[in-house]
Amino acid sequence: MKTSDKLPTEFPAACNASLRIAIVTETFAPEVNGVAMTLGRIVQGLLHRGHTVQLVRPRQQRESAEQRQGLEEVLSLGIPVPTYGELRFGLPSRGRLTKLWSERRPDIVHVVTEGPLGWSAVAAARTLRLPLTSSFHTNFQSYTQHYGLGLLKSLIENYLRKLHNRTQATMVPTQAMVQELTGRGYDNATVVSRGVAIELFKPERRSWTLRESWGALPNDPVVILVGRLAKEKNLGVLVSAYRAIQAHNPRVKLVFVGDGPLRKSLQEACPEAIFAGIRKQEELAMYYASGDLFLFPSMTETFGNVVPEALASGLAVLSYANAAALELIVPEYNGVLVPNGDAEAFVNASVALALDPHKQQQIRLSAPASVAALAWGAVCDRFAAVLRDAQMQHGRQSAADDAPTLSVPGVSGPPAQERLTHSQLSPLR
Repeated sequence: MKTSDKLPTEFPAACNASLRIAIVTETFAPEVNGVAMTLGRIVQGLLHRGHTVQLVRPRQQRESAEQRQGLEEVLSLGIPVPTYGELRFGLPSRGRLTKLWSERRPDIVHVVTEGPLGWSAVAAARTLRLPLTSSFHTNFQSYTQHYGLGLLKSLIENYLRKLHNRTQATMVPTQAMVQELTGRGYDNATVVSRGVAIELFKPERRSWTLRESWGALPNDPVVILVGRLAKEKNLGVLVSAYRAIQAHNPRVKLVFVGDGPLRKSLQEACPEAIFAGIRKQEELAMYYASGDLFLFPSMTETFGNVVPEALASGLAVLSYANAAALELIVPEYNGVLVPNGDAEAFVNASVALALDPHKQQQIRLSAPASVAALAWGAVCDRFAAVLRDAQMQHGRQSAADDAPTLSVPGVSGPPAQERLTHSQLSPLR
């Protein structure tokens, strides 16, 4: 988020002793994805509560010189993620992070992503005996089937499990994910849900002018999908559902909001569809609210932030019964669920919902209230509570009460209280 962005109004003032938190991530705003958005909200909330946040991340491709207010950022070199060129892996940096945190110890280290930079952070934190937590945001091992990497699935799973099991707590967004990871041998998984910006996403953002620009008359159904246009999103099922609806109602419109490697092939398959590209903030909220049906066929999400955003925007959401949809949707009340992986059921349910305006209206009226309690303030409080619990498990108090200087052989640097700048973390090695 830019310096000029205002803090969300739902964040109350800090009431507990502040923490110095080192957060390590390979993605952050202005990159557009669910992890970056979620982390941005949590960081803003932590800062507003009086905590100190040091953010360690790769230098982005179009890095701005603008500083984010109140946030200490340490930048490193990175390389593009295959098939996700706009995202970057941070290069390994165990030695540099050990030096950084020995010079000024954080109270706790939180690892957001599991790339080389995240692994380095786990190793450095353990070397320094720092409390350590992590987040499980993405089912990378599930992505292998979409990118011809099936032989690597077990290796990726073993890597992820080993990384997370070296932390005191692994934060996941749903209870179902806790149960799944526990069954796969992960220790200490705990729920920290995702929030939704209810002050931003709401039905009142609906724009008849925007709908007219799509060629949609007031009673024409508009199917909308917000997200990355990529293989793992299972968009072929969405196109099949749209074509099936179109066979019954030629006036139906299809709107894609987002971008990605499948955009060209989708444009070829659906030349009449509207491809809006990436939209943000109020404009994104207007696009959501101006649709009618949100068809979400992805089965690789650990949560899927777009689901609560669509519900808050007053859309009729249809999804496979997993991740956020399984947690948030009461079938036939505020949305529709179909069995995981049943493409035929997904298509048939889409047609039935599109051809039943009365049912659509009932669901859309119920949807916003069903996520009204998911304000980001409560999510941030829960995040901080898990950090404090990890501290207690680790047998430490905050650095304000116990801040000895740890000497690491062969490492020297500036005084412990000296503020580190971007340039003081040299290229990762």
